[in-house]
Amino acid sequence: MTDTRPFHFKHFSLFHHRSTMKVGTDAILLGRWTEVKPTDVVLDIGTGCGLLPLMLSQKGVAHVDAVDIDKVSIEEAMVNFEASQWRNHLKAYCVDIVDFQMDKKYNLIISNPPFFNSFSKCDSVRKSRARHNDVGLSYATICYEVCRRMQPEGRFALVLPVDVSPDFLNTAGQYGLYLHKRMTIVPVDGREPNRVNLELGFGKCDNVREETFVIRNVDKRFTSQYNDFLKDYYLGL
Repeated sequence: MTDTRPFHFKHFSLFHHRSTMKVGTDAILLGRWTEVKPTDVVLDIGTGCGLLPLMLSQKGVAHVDAVDIDKVSIEEAMVNFEASQWRNHLKAYCVDIVDFQMDKKYNLIISNPPFFNSFSKCDSVRKSRARHNDVGLSYATICYEVCRRMQPEGRFALVLPVDVSPDFLNTAGQYGLYLHKRMTIVPVDGREPNRVNLELGFGKCDNVREETFVIRNVDKRFTSQYNDFLKDYYLGL
C-alpha cells in the first residue's frame, strides 16, 4: 500500500506520494545550501511536489515560479503551495520549460534535474522523464533555457552526481555559464563523494567557493555537520 502521509518539516508539510520524485536528501541539501536574497524572484525547473520553492520561501524570497512537465506532480505542488503560509508568493505551471512563456528574468534559477543518463530506464514513463536526460531535459537545453531566463547577475543552482558534473560544467561553459560555488557531498565519512551542489553564473570566477559536506559517520549516524545544517528544517533537530 502506498504511504500517502505528508512529509512534515518544522514550518511546512507537503504531500509527495503522487509526484514523479519524492522528498529526498538531494533536493533537501540543495534547498538548504542555496543562498537567497529577500528580493529574489526564483524559477524552479522540474519542481515535482514543490519542495524547493517551499524551502526557499522559508528562507525568505519574493516569489517562486515552479514548472514541471508532469501534470500530477504540478497538481500536488499546487496543493502544497496553497496549504503553506507562502501561498501568495508561489505559482505552479504544468509546462515544458522550453514552452514556458513568462515576461520576466529571474535572480535565481534552481533545479534538481534529470541526470541518470547512463543507467537503465525506470519502468514508469513519468519517472524516466524526470530522471533521465535523454528522455526529458538535456543538459544543453537546460543551460540554454537558464541563459535566456536569468538576470545578468543571477545565479543557477543545481545538484548532480559527481561523475557527470564535469560534462555538465563543460556544456554550461559553452553557454557562458561558469562555476562560482560548489559543495561536494560525501554519503558516509571515508567514502568517495557521490553528489555535488553547484552554483553557476555568467562570467568566469577566479575564486570558486569550495566546501565538503559529510552526511553520515562510519557508524551510519548523521554527522553533527548534517544535523546543524538542517536544524531549521527537520523536526527533532
